[in-house]
Amino acid sequence: MIRRLELFFENALFASRWILAPFYVGLIFAVLGLLIVFARELLEAMPYTMTMSVEQAILKVLALLDLALAANLVVIIILAGYENFVSKIDTAGHEDRPDWMGTTSFSGLKLKLYASIVAISAIQLLKSFMGIGQKAADPTMLLWMTIIHLTFVGTAVFSALTDFLASKAKH
Repeated sequence: MIRRLELFFENALFASRWILAPFYVGLIFAVLGLLIVFARELLEAMPYTMTMSVEQAILKVLALLDLALAANLVVIIILAGYENFVSKIDTAGHEDRPDWMGTTSFSGLKLKLYASIVAISAIQLLKSFMGIGQKAADPTMLLWMTIIHLTFVGTAVFSALTDFLASKAKH
């Protein structure tokens, strides 16, 4: 009797992973929202491409890169998270299947997340520094943005180091 109850409980725990599936569906809608913002930004810039300065063009491209990186990050989280925590995605043999799918561990997913956050933070910081000529830059704000960016970098490096040391300890 106890063993059957234990088995039922364990099966229920295992099945509870499907509660995560709606989160991944919601993230698909988030990527669609980023696509809409990307298209709006691109379409708004097009009429001014012949008259904008180099700095304005770079700032616009950085904004578009920021959106693309954010969308990439969300897709990585959707695919790797679903495969790691819910169920395997049956696309084996599909020519467009990314090489990292099915091989990205939770640790690898975490590192991809950190790398994307650092890249997004770097773009925001670069946009702020490049926008200095357009408006009065607040040195305190730039300082805090730099500190926050360096905190992201440090977190990514320490996390990678921790994962590296943990993998060496297993061997």
